Amino acid sequence: MGELNFFLGLQIKQGKEGTFVSQTKYCKELLKRFGMDNAKAMDTPMSITCYLDKDEQGSTCDLIGYSDSDFAGCKLDRKSTSGTCHLLGNSLVLWHSKKQVSVALSTAEAEYVAAGSCCAQILWMKQQLMDYGLMLDHIPIKCDNTSAINLTKNPVQHSRTKHIEIRHHFIRDHVQKGDVVIELSKLVNN
Repeated sequence: MGELNFFLGLQIKQGKEGTFVSQTKYCKELLKRFGMDNAKAMDTPMSITCYLDKDEQGSTCDLIGYSDSDFAGCKLDRKSTSGTCHLLGNSLVLWHSKKQVSVALSTAEAEYVAAGSCCAQILWMKQQLMDYGLMLDHIPIKCDNTSAINLTKNPVQHSRTKHIEIRHHFIRDHVQKGDVVIELSKLVNN
């Protein structure tokens, strides 16, 4: 696969001294695209000698996911919309909102599908953080529906849940393995 050089417009250089990230190439491409590549340069409006260094205090860098869903929110096809956000420390690092591919028969099912989507993203982020030596287990995913939370903890099929597509039970497997922990969140205006 090779060493990472570019990611989302960021130029990445990895060496013995550390990992360096810049947007020089991206900025030059933007200037060229808008015909400003020969424009007069300006000084940087901030200190260019500010360096990132190791956190000597050992501050925690927790990963947490939040999932939510409406129920039958689309007036045309009655499909629900899932929304998730992911925080690393106190910073939002990833979020998405997407219409679900199948019609949910209950709020619990819609929330369960949203939590599963959040779980997939959390596991991807966990894998990325492992590359930097950050090992995380029992990552919390906050969900505001107790029935959906109970579905993640109970492997028994019930008459009200047996119709849920198998791929959505992905989260149940990772809860049992201890990769993630589903917790109740008390959201305002819910």
